[in-house]
Amino acid sequence: MYRHHLTTMQHWFEQNTHKPLVLRGARQVGKSTLIRLFATQQGLELVELNFERNEEYAELFSSHDPKQTIASIRLMLNSDIKPGKSILFLDEIQAAPQILASLRYFYEEMPELHVAAAGSLLDFEMASPSFSMPVGRMSYLHLHPMNFTEFLHATGEKRLTEYLEAWQVGEDIPTPLHQKLIGLLRQCMAVGGMPEAIKTFRDTSDYRQCEIVKQDLLATFTDDFAKYARHQDQALIRLCFRKAPGFIGRKVKYSEISRDATTARIARSLDQLDMARVIHKVFRTSANGIPLAAEENRKFFKLLFLDIGLATTMFNVSWQVLKEDVMLVHQGAMAEQWVGQELLSSLDSHQSPQLHYWARESRSSSAEVDYMIEGVQPVPVEVKAGKSGTLKSLHLFLKEKPSDVSIRLNTDLPSLMKGEHILADGRKKTYQLLSLPLYMAGQVRRLIAPNELLLGK
Repeated sequence: MYRHHLTTMQHWFEQNTHKPLVLRGARQVGKSTLIRLFATQQGLELVELNFERNEEYAELFSSHDPKQTIASIRLMLNSDIKPGKSILFLDEIQAAPQILASLRYFYEEMPELHVAAAGSLLDFEMASPSFSMPVGRMSYLHLHPMNFTEFLHATGEKRLTEYLEAWQVGEDIPTPLHQKLIGLLRQCMAVGGMPEAIKTFRDTSDYRQCEIVKQDLLATFTDDFAKYARHQDQALIRLCFRKAPGFIGRKVKYSEISRDATTARIARSLDQLDMARVIHKVFRTSANGIPLAAEENRKFFKLLFLDIGLATTMFNVSWQVLKEDVMLVHQGAMAEQWVGQELLSSLDSHQSPQLHYWARESRSSSAEVDYMIEGVQPVPVEVKAGKSGTLKSLHLFLKEKPSDVSIRLNTDLPSLMKGEHILADGRKKTYQLLSLPLYMAGQVRRLIAPNELLLGK
């Protein structure tokens, strides 16, 4: 199935010298499949070492001499490894994390050779005090569940993928096409973005079969807890895992997870799920300028689950309800999950994934904007599950902050509105509100780029 990361891999492959490429992401998001797909499409020989199945392969890297290592692999696998013609793929590398550190020698001594690595739970190994990461000598590619355009591509709607990726602000979308896209969006939200679930839906068009796949995937994540949690913490991690979807779109309160466990233990359990990339923390930011992370407050955060399809399965929502309107599940929180998932997927593949929101808690005037993203200025993004909804918090943000571009995502047709606010000192401030259909959440970053019509005052 097509992944937009193939373009990133193409750029990596065409560089004159190559840092080893390490794919990072949760289990079952398609890391190994991406490497194999790229090799097949480019007509490259894929030389694959799986360290989970063959632990003895780790000894081939013990000398830290890339030339000697390559010579040994050639003999071991009876395979040629030629720069520009082959990819050396180190799979399940978390089973031999010391090899990650040795990849620096490939960049320093054999930069013409293409080396890629992948593995689940890599963040735990990289966070280990005993692990020494070769800074500046490796490149990372962050992989997420499949996004909406990839879903369209996989299910035979390639033309729609091309249409959405080329759409510009100011262009009309015919109502019948809009309705078709909303219907496909509901399908995608119900199935989710895990490649196996999408493949099952593509092959069977059966939501019930997809649910079986997603239940199996959730069981796999649960089985992983034993790999990175102390025995006494596993029960708490399971509890945090079960309750995580309930904090989509709202601030996490430890007391709502458990009144028996200490704050420190709950925080550690959430951190472990975050490192496993099963959940993602969305931190509050003051959003006075760029970068947003410079003013984030890590004491306050909301959660995103790995995938909307897995989240609805954990809510035990019947496939009949999903088929009708998944956006309304959990009081519209699934719409916010969807947008967050698409915003993460649309980040540059090499950028460490992060999202923020803005909030002001006050007895007289509390406000919250669902997401903040970085354009020329901080850009507020408000999510609505239906066609309408008040934008009180968004307008309050625009009055208080220097930003003059804002985004609303709902189920209505796109529109661009220019408005004016009267500030406290009497000055007038103009702003732009771009309303987009939810199926365009993955296009938001592109559409607010400086060279787009939106910012052309």
